Amino acid sequence: MFIGHLPAGYLIGTTLVEKLGVAKDSVNRFLGWCMVGALAPDIDLLYFYLFDQRQHHHHTYFTHYPIVWAGLLAIAFVWFRLTPKKSTAVLAVAFCLNGFVHLLLDSIVGDVWWLMPFIDRPFSLFHIEGRYHPWWLNFILNWSFVLELLLVTAAVWRWRKRSAALRFEET
Repeated sequence: MFIGHLPAGYLIGTTLVEKLGVAKDSVNRFLGWCMVGALAPDIDLLYFYLFDQRQHHHHTYFTHYPIVWAGLLAIAFVWFRLTPKKSTAVLAVAFCLNGFVHLLLDSIVGDVWWLMPFIDRPFSLFHIEGRYHPWWLNFILNWSFVLELLLVTAAVWRWRKRSAALRFEET
């Protein structure tokens, strides 16, 4: 997934804002943590390009291990349940949830090592044939890119709707 992670984080974040009743003065910070979480597994791209010289698929780094994100999400959720002050814990839950959703989205047409570190085998719902150069054209010219465009469209629609509602509240 190329452009779908950030809008997915925004969509999840705005849904959680409504469901959790996040205070108005905390909404932007909450949405920020959701969107950073949606991008967080790809922090491994820095290592991939700067140090590894693209020798290993970046989804094989620990930042793309589902067990890491599931563990972090479980810890954040326990923290949220146990702490009397929920404001920081709910940010951790939102961040980790979006990190985990990142892996779900990557699994549509990208390899994710769901059983790592126990079994070194990638999984994906669909496989993209390498037909075009440069490599990224194979993803952009694939049907799956429509899903990413739908995420972007839905996020822009939700943003415009929220912006209009906020403007209406101010008047």
